[in-house]
Amino acid sequence: MPRVIGLLFSGQGAQQVGMGKDLSQQYATAANMFSEADRRLQRSVSQVAFAGPIEELTRTANCQVALYIHGLALLEVLREELGAFTFHAAAGLSLGEFTAHGAAGTFDFGTGLQLVDARSRLMEEACLSTVGAMAAFVGGDEAAVREIAQEADVDVANLNSPGQIVLSGATDHIQAAINLAKEKGIRRAVPLNVAGAFHSRLMASARTQLIPILEHADIRSPRPIVVANVTAARVKEPADIRQTLADQVTGSVRWVETVTYLLDKVGCDLLIELGPGQVLAGLVTRIRKGTEVISIENLATLRDSLPLIRAAMA
Repeated sequence: MPRVIGLLFSGQGAQQVGMGKDLSQQYATAANMFSEADRRLQRSVSQVAFAGPIEELTRTANCQVALYIHGLALLEVLREELGAFTFHAAAGLSLGEFTAHGAAGTFDFGTGLQLVDARSRLMEEACLSTVGAMAAFVGGDEAAVREIAQEADVDVANLNSPGQIVLSGATDHIQAAINLAKEKGIRRAVPLNVAGAFHSRLMASARTQLIPILEHADIRSPRPIVVANVTAARVKEPADIRQTLADQVTGSVRWVETVTYLLDKVGCDLLIELGPGQVLAGLVTRIRKGTEVISIENLATLRDSLPLIRAAMA
């Protein structure tokens, strides 16, 4: 009996120099997607993704676009290899939510590319115009971390897995939050090497400017289920999709609940991660031990995974 497959797409921070290069050398489908992106954006995203340097790829305006293209290129290569490849649901971490919508047909590749390009540039501008930071709080109770956030006047950015929560806000406030960690029973509080305070009120200008861009985009109801970051529930109507994609710029990424929704509400019994680094597979394992996750990031992992996915479809 065929498995119930859910797709997972990577967020900012997963990027790696060389992502998509071997796929594009082997598959015209992947090469054409990177070429189309270069043409539409009038800059060589492919060169930055394939050859770096890492400092350039890590820039918000580059890495979000590169991750979007890479995730959908992996999906297209899977479809080419497997023929009638179908999946029941999709979700993505932060930026990956846009890739999930692209995979589910909410918008076409070009529309999604323009949305991601706009989002990444607006978020980069917001980072440059504010003094923000993020920190990961590991090994503590969620209620305690939320208490810290309230006392330090920062926002809960990511609920990544049990015992791993990221706070985001003004740099001095994040330092205050870190200082509070030990007395609140948090095992570790680690500053993150990021460009700014993502998923916080400091991104408000990016959200405001993204709203009219989303309003004018051709957005349809996705056919597979797509789970939104900010609600951790299925999002289906175009108006709701526009709202949730705007809100996640400043809102919390409820990843624990998102994965739980895929497993318990949709009934997914196989998750396929499409993106570099196997970050999401690690989070899923901590959220629900024993969940089967296949991670595909390059040609080697693709080839290893194809027999497993064929068996899952049988």
